[in-house]
Amino acid sequence: MSTGTAAGGGTGSISLPGDPPGGRRALAVWGIGVAVYFVAIIFRTSLGVAGIDAAARFHINSSALSTFSILQLLVYAGMQIPVGVLVDRLGTKKVLGIGVVLFTAGQFGFALSHSYATALACRALLGCGDAMTFISVLRLGARWFPARHGPMIAQVAALFGMAGNLVSTVVLARLLHSAGWTTTFGGSAAAGVLVLVLMLLFLQDHPEGHEPPAGPQAGKGSVRRQIALAWREPGTRLGLWVHFTTQFPAMVFLLLWGLPFLVEAEGLSRGTAGMLLTLVVLVNMAVGLVYGQVIGRHHAARLPLALGTVAATAVLWAAVLAWPGHAPLWLLVTLCTVLGACGPASMIGFDFARPANPPERQGTASGIVNMGGFTASITTLLAVGILLDATGEDYRAAFSSVFVLQALGLSQILRLRGRARQRERERVVASRVETVHVPV
Repeated sequence: MSTGTAAGGGTGSISLPGDPPGGRRALAVWGIGVAVYFVAIIFRTSLGVAGIDAAARFHINSSALSTFSILQLLVYAGMQIPVGVLVDRLGTKKVLGIGVVLFTAGQFGFALSHSYATALACRALLGCGDAMTFISVLRLGARWFPARHGPMIAQVAALFGMAGNLVSTVVLARLLHSAGWTTTFGGSAAAGVLVLVLMLLFLQDHPEGHEPPAGPQAGKGSVRRQIALAWREPGTRLGLWVHFTTQFPAMVFLLLWGLPFLVEAEGLSRGTAGMLLTLVVLVNMAVGLVYGQVIGRHHAARLPLALGTVAATAVLWAAVLAWPGHAPLWLLVTLCTVLGACGPASMIGFDFARPANPPERQGTASGIVNMGGFTASITTLLAVGILLDATGEDYRAAFSSVFVLQALGLSQILRLRGRARQRERERVVASRVETVHVPV
């Protein structure tokens, strides 16, 4: 079937013959994949609550501290397209299994690291494994659930990912100061071993009788052609820029610079700052459910939701940075509430790419989209670290870099939206004509 039919226009979606059935078994299998992603997010974001401790442990400045997250995300972003191609070729279970082994080894190695260089290598290894999780989970959902459930399935997967972030901000932050560095990071690595065992025993790529279409045959130029075909679709490129523009403000805040900003620039206690980081995560989880429901019923709401989130984020950041002295707590709470919508808004990028590509190209297209937000996050993490060192820890100047990337992403979204809309309409019409000739 064509994914474009089920995910298509704003008038609703239909299921063609061959659509996966969903049901309880689908939830169970997909739940194992989501559990892997949940653990990966715990490991990915664990540094966000340990930034100050890491600086003291490895005797590094702000630029060097930001390198941890930059390298991790650089590896993650650089692997998105190769991982997407691998998922399309090898299937979910193999790629996800490799990912679990890598990110668990990275987390355990980070726990034992005493030198900056070793710790960097471990974060890179973690990023490599992390890169294999989300695209695999998206593909797993597409193979086990009807296409009409695609937007909601993606948002729920992201919701559980944010629950992993919540574990970092609440549980790991407390353990770090009570049990110490090695025990906290080393103990958390046991979760990777647990999900690996569950995945090897129970995960299955697709339900019986719903084998995916044969992917492109390996050979000279086939990978390049797979990537080129996905990139050629305006919906894929629009999805990338939506992801680029919406994800990074919250990612940068949660992954590294939120706690130092709230404590050092805004004068909050670490406890209060931790509560605000938790608020970002909780709002993300709630908004994700709302966005998934809205987009599942009204595809025309995709772009307004994304643009509205970008605008609200820019306004709140401007208000906080322009406030003389320390911003009031109510304004910081409002900022963190709006940042909570950034993750769900970034998932809208996949909802532009999904109907633009056939099933056998979904992994590749998702990899291209997923590069967007992480590329923006890497750039901003680096810019904030450099500007902090250059300006004597002036967080207002450093966080002003957010507006530059938002402006770039917004210009590309506005440029591509018309072409993507027209192409999607063409695919929906073609799919409906095709459906008329499908025997029932």
